[in-house]
Amino acid sequence: MTPIEDLSAVRLRDALARGELGAAETTEHFLARIAERNPALGAFVHVAADSAIDRARALDALPAGAARGPLHGVPLALKDLHDVAGMPTGYGSAAVAGRPGGAPVAAADDDLAAVLRASGAVLLGKTQVPEFGLNCYSENLVAPPARNPHDPSTGAGGSSGGQAAAVAAGLLPVAPGSDGGGSVRIPAAACGLIGLKPNRGRVPTADAQSDAAQLVVHGPLARTADDAALLLDVLCAPAPGPAHGNVVRRAVRAVPQRSFLDAVRAARRGDLPWGDRPLRIGVSTASPFDTVQDVEVSPEARAALDAGIARLRDAGHEVGDAGLSYDPEYPGAFFDVWTTSMGTVPLDDEKAGRLSGLAGAFRERALRRSAVELAEAVGVLRRIEQDVVRAYGDWDMVLTPALAMTPRPLGWYWEGYDLADPAGAEQDYRRQCGYTPWTSIVNVVGLPAVTVPTLWTRAAGDDDGPVVPMGVQLVGRPSAEAQLLAVVAQLEDRGLPGPRAAV
Repeated sequence: MTPIEDLSAVRLRDALARGELGAAETTEHFLARIAERNPALGAFVHVAADSAIDRARALDALPAGAARGPLHGVPLALKDLHDVAGMPTGYGSAAVAGRPGGAPVAAADDDLAAVLRASGAVLLGKTQVPEFGLNCYSENLVAPPARNPHDPSTGAGGSSGGQAAAVAAGLLPVAPGSDGGGSVRIPAAACGLIGLKPNRGRVPTADAQSDAAQLVVHGPLARTADDAALLLDVLCAPAPGPAHGNVVRRAVRAVPQRSFLDAVRAARRGDLPWGDRPLRIGVSTASPFDTVQDVEVSPEARAALDAGIARLRDAGHEVGDAGLSYDPEYPGAFFDVWTTSMGTVPLDDEKAGRLSGLAGAFRERALRRSAVELAEAVGVLRRIEQDVVRAYGDWDMVLTPALAMTPRPLGWYWEGYDLADPAGAEQDYRRQCGYTPWTSIVNVVGLPAVTVPTLWTRAAGDDDGPVVPMGVQLVGRPSAEAQLLAVVAQLEDRGLPGPRAAV
């Protein structure tokens, strides 16, 4: 029999539904894997073993014929940016937690936790994040970093780094993340997973961060297109009970009559969402940060892009140069909007003094920024949104590298500085933009996007080093999540490289 941790989320759900596995048996299995592997991985910062087992046993005790949710008995976890009743919420910050284990315990579920609990999921705990979800790496001053299971000397990405590490290492079957500048797609790409950022407004969202530019949306990190579609179907459900922050930020076309999972399965049978014609896919390595720094596309990133192009052409699609360019005002406007969230965090001077160097520098900048300056920055991004959506509209999808480099060594972003030193903030942010130069623009314009691995490689010049994943990003038209997942399914059916055995 296939080990439980090797089952896809869909197969695990089906085995639980048929009674071939019990919820308690499954929960205990994943808790044992977490106990064994997490000390070396740093994916989880809190494990709620007792409450998870109690919940699983209650699910097993449901009488025959009782209503069961779409994720009945499936183990999940949430980022440490979300409130889960009875679990501490630390936001990855020493300003909140004070010390490891010192975060306040949530009295109630937030909307995402409520949706997952209503689906029948068993919540095992909380996973590692960067401080307040700011960074594309999951290293902070509170707990050990989330390591990449394929090369533990490197990071798992961020801000959903703990989630990605857990799924890639078989500690979770699938995981929900939140993506405000690439926070689902970046760690998914670093860890060899599929990471989907839905269209703005597709998923009801009440995020822990202030979000003046409507950047953040929840999305799945998964090992297969089917698993990503399964979780996306659940995430699209409104939170149960009275609305207390459940926000749909912009109306989009309704979810298709058939679920996203049904759409993926139909695509595998040849019933494609776009019909019989090939898709026109435009390729670009242009970045909106090109005007302020040299964005280097590494040999490994180019190889992954070439592999993606070859696979898409093999699937019958037309692939050509997109010829894109970006407004030079983007970097400044994005920085102003992105850093504003730190100004809204309620911290006194003593607590603010415990922030990391980057978060502290962001907070100082945010507190000096006027409401008029913020409004101007949002206005620039809205203008850029119109221009980019128009340019992307010449293509059915736009293809970019997922990341510009192989997974980064732990401590690389603030190399030469201490993590608590604000003097390293400028280098840190610049290196983040250089590592992931193609993701944030997709949040600004609100389009759906997916990252998918296309090859495994070693870093250039390291012939004896670990083999790590590299991949591509596909950006779809408005509300085209089903199309993106169908393309991923096509690539999987043509031998797309899946996650390897994790350490």
